[in-house]
Amino acid sequence: RCLNALALNKYASATELIIYADGPRPGAKKEELHHIELVRKLIQSEKRFKQTTINISEKNKGLANSIIDGVTETVNKYGSVIVLEDDLICAEHFLSFMNRALSLYGNNDQVACISGYIYPVKDPLPDLFFLKGADCWGWATWKRSWDLFEKDGAKLLAQIRAQNLSGDFNFNDSYPYTKMLEDQINGKNKSWAIRWYAAAYLAGKLTLYPGKSLINNIGFDGTGTHSGKQKILSSNFSKEELEIQQIVISENTEAKNKIAAYFRQLTDRSLKTILKNRFSSVLAKFRE
Repeated sequence: RCLNALALNKYASATELIIYADGPRPGAKKEELHHIELVRKLIQSEKRFKQTTINISEKNKGLANSIIDGVTETVNKYGSVIVLEDDLICAEHFLSFMNRALSLYGNNDQVACISGYIYPVKDPLPDLFFLKGADCWGWATWKRSWDLFEKDGAKLLAQIRAQNLSGDFNFNDSYPYTKMLEDQINGKNKSWAIRWYAAAYLAGKLTLYPGKSLINNIGFDGTGTHSGKQKILSSNFSKEELEIQQIVISENTEAKNKIAAYFRQLTDRSLKTILKNRFSSVLAKFRE
């Protein structure tokens, strides 16, 4: 479904597709090995893009290391990258949005990341806006930005606390991202994304967001590891192609306040858990 949606994009036939397929977990059961083999056959048959390059790991890296290694290798070779995980469905103008934004802001090092996903906030958001940090569901970046990535979560957390930034980093104290970073440090999650967000945030960088989402995550259908069966993060695609234009490169406080209000109304503990998984590395089946 991820590949089918991507192939519907009008720039798909001009796009080089690079796939990173992780190896089986130690002690993987026969059924898991069978599904992994099916996935490998599927990706090896993919012919709808300009070129398809497949990187298969025989050993299990886990999601975080797979993402970090794959993004690093790709930006070092090409200078920029558009990233999709296998449980993300993109709109038909996703590639158009990403490529135009990468081109428009490619020479502005204030911008670290382009995001295709935005939360299903009920109050209308601006068509385009910036927020501090970086994001992780259907996103793009440049080598200059990814070079800021810091693997050491403890180092990032120490800087946030030393600069008294916890409240702002926690989205106006609407969600405990510092707790997620603590959990990564203590081995309770393996999130690469919370470190990506923190590294870009501390460097004073921004992410460009669309007012309507170009991404929907299908990993919350009960098949994802620890994700449960929820639709709280599901977004309706933007039906129309979004216009990309230069806007003021600073954090949009109106948009931030609306998203913070959305976070605060998620008071149910199970919904908080789902939101936490947005930045964790335990969403998809067979990933680790």
